[in-house]
Amino acid sequence: MALSTTYLLLPSHFSPSLSHEVLHFSKTHLALPPTSQPIIPLSFQCSSIKRRSLNLSIIALILSSLSLPFTAPTAMADEVEEERKAELERYTDSNEGFTLLRPSSYIKVDKAGATVLFEEVNKGANNVGVVVNPVRLTSLKDFGTPQFVADKLIQAEKRKESTKDAQVVGVSERPGLGGLPVYEFEYIVDSTRGGMKRIFTAAFVFGKKLYLLNISHTDKPDSPLDNHTRTTLERVLHSFDAAPLT
Repeated sequence: MALSTTYLLLPSHFSPSLSHEVLHFSKTHLALPPTSQPIIPLSFQCSSIKRRSLNLSIIALILSSLSLPFTAPTAMADEVEEERKAELERYTDSNEGFTLLRPSSYIKVDKAGATVLFEEVNKGANNVGVVVNPVRLTSLKDFGTPQFVADKLIQAEKRKESTKDAQVVGVSERPGLGGLPVYEFEYIVDSTRGGMKRIFTAAFVFGKKLYLLNISHTDKPDSPLDNHTRTTLERVLHSFDAAPLT
């Protein structure tokens, strides 16, 4: 169902299938015993010695942990960011004039109607694809507002026989290369083909061409889309932009 947004503006439709734990402890003040002490049962003395030994052992562990190499929060944040960057790599098509980040683990596959398509290995329903087609528009605004396009998008989805339900989750607009308007959409589709899916779409017009990015990922009740994957896919969405033609 990826790249279904071509229902909107194109004559043909393409349909490819962060924890920190902080340890707090207080100082224990040991009072010196008085010169005269009452007789204490041996069992109680043993118990006290054991508790004292345990407390000292815990303190020793804490102190030893403080001497271990410490990674500053900023350094850890940098490491996380580097790991995230490693999950994505830049893909640019200078001939067609677009660029985006794509999941590095996804493989490139050939699909009729797609300018480029990347799929998760052994999970073709999770994919990232781009379709480029000539149009008479000079800007996406000539077609309508983001909300107008979103409404048309959902109408097209609901007309499909395989669609049981489709709902818009979010609509936004951002500037692209040279200030060109880029529309972004997020919606959910429940289909007889693959069940629930989360769709992220971006679209813009550049050089009398319509560029459509479609990101599809399963989002079923028994295996919902996790936050990490969602963040990764959103980065792909926001990276889609025009690139200077060669």
